[in-house]
Amino acid sequence: MKKKNNLKIRFLGGVGEIGKNMTALEFGHDIIVIDAGLTFPSQDMPGVDIVIPDATYLIQNKEKIKGIVLTHGHEDHIGSVPYLLKDINVPVYGTKMTIALLSAKLKEFKLPSAKLKVVKERDRINLGVFSVEFIHVNHSISGSCALAITTPVGVVVHSGDFKIDLTPISGEIIDLSRLSEIGKKGVLLLMCESTNVERTGYTLSETAVRQTFEHLFSDNLKRRIIIATFSSNVHRIQQILNVASRFRRKVALSGRSMLNVVEAAKGAGELKVPENTLIDIEKIKNYADKDLVIICTGSQGEPMSALTRMTADDYPQVKISDNDTIIISASPIPGNEKSIYSVINNLYKKGAEVVYDSIEKVHVSGHACQEEIKIFHSLLKPKFFIPVHGEYRHLKKHVKLAREMGMKDSEMMIAEIGDTVEVTPKSIKKAERFQAGSRFVDGLYIDDDDATIRDRVHLGGDGLIIPVCCISSENGTVLQRPDLIFKGITLSDGQTDDIIEIIERTLASYDLKAIGDTREIKKKLRSSVRNYVMKKTKNNPMIIPVITEI
Repeated sequence: MKKKNNLKIRFLGGVGEIGKNMTALEFGHDIIVIDAGLTFPSQDMPGVDIVIPDATYLIQNKEKIKGIVLTHGHEDHIGSVPYLLKDINVPVYGTKMTIALLSAKLKEFKLPSAKLKVVKERDRINLGVFSVEFIHVNHSISGSCALAITTPVGVVVHSGDFKIDLTPISGEIIDLSRLSEIGKKGVLLLMCESTNVERTGYTLSETAVRQTFEHLFSDNLKRRIIIATFSSNVHRIQQILNVASRFRRKVALSGRSMLNVVEAAKGAGELKVPENTLIDIEKIKNYADKDLVIICTGSQGEPMSALTRMTADDYPQVKISDNDTIIISASPIPGNEKSIYSVINNLYKKGAEVVYDSIEKVHVSGHACQEEIKIFHSLLKPKFFIPVHGEYRHLKKHVKLAREMGMKDSEMMIAEIGDTVEVTPKSIKKAERFQAGSRFVDGLYIDDDDATIRDRVHLGGDGLIIPVCCISSENGTVLQRPDLIFKGITLSDGQTDDIIEIIERTLASYDLKAIGDTREIKKKLRSSVRNYVMKKTKNNPMIIPVITEI
């Protein structure tokens, strides 16, 4: 009897973590990929620029992949697409704004021949056995969609990032009527975002921020205003432009990503710039403080962002003064608090006034709170449920919420990266594990991610010692006194002499004429030097012996 194919959901990112979203749906010989995002490194990832999903499984099965479908244009959903397209040449589908942002990224990666396909809300595309419908949702960027995916075993709905905003800055409210229609026809599986599941009530409308901006502009009529926000929050940028125009201020943009996003949004028709409002950052010296607004990157205290560089006097066009009011229009991403408050403290030291989320309502989330999530569940009435887009605590709380709404534990599943969840019309269960995880990028791929990061942390915390030994290849004698190179650790002259003596004694204990393979002697050198250094300094440096035969 021929075995029937079952739907397999493979999680490559975005579960048990915030960011790096990537999920694959597989049925028989067809695969579609939902989103391909990135995340930014934490403080324990030295030398890393970005973190992307390990796409080994997809690369090994690239002949099965029919396309990549994108829910929206934020970096945690599109940031790793260029890396994926280097290995997998498949069509990529997204709304006009999403594709505009992705297209700008692909030019930087010199991938202009990528197959980018623009879709509209309620469009339906066929990819192998899958049929994907794009459904309009509200979020902090235009062109955000949920996905209704018809599969051979039933309909799967992926929420993307969403909230229910009844007074959106642009476009329509979330397409609740279409979600209701899909729910009435029957939904096999719902994958729903969990970012704000710990928050009760409803997320405030983006229009709430406009009121705050208006009174802050009114209170600072004679001061220069600098606003740091996410470059991808096009709705926030639109509000700043509108309020600045009303107060007859010119607006300058600062930060490469800010300039790129604004250009892409204008091209896609998703950002309306009031006439004669934008000026080049180089021209701000021609205007009085009271006539200026600067929109910049750096709301998360990123080291190379425009605001952080301004704070460090490393931004020639903008010098912070006591006539500046700095508005940080974002809330801290978990793990970034220390960096942000360091920037805020330094701004205060320069005499500036600083306004941030705990002082004024200068930011609202783009993610649904509990009551909105309940509405989503109620409309779709899924048979099975998997929470996504959240750390483990978020996923656990989302399962609890679904249970309170009547779902049984046997109908829900918490997935981890590398999990395969198999879904049939009657069951949901975990199947085989597959290779997944993170790949660290610092301009190049780092293959052995765990080992490399451990080494970098080790070097950053305890330093490096390199014993250098020269041995005669003819008679095995030590040709000169061993040398010692050390970085990131302080050693006294006496300690340096002691280590060299230890090296000499270690070398003397071997017959160097018959040494051949030097691995054993290097191992002994590492052990002897490490024992001494740990005893004297309490540090555990990386030790790399170098033996040169001359």
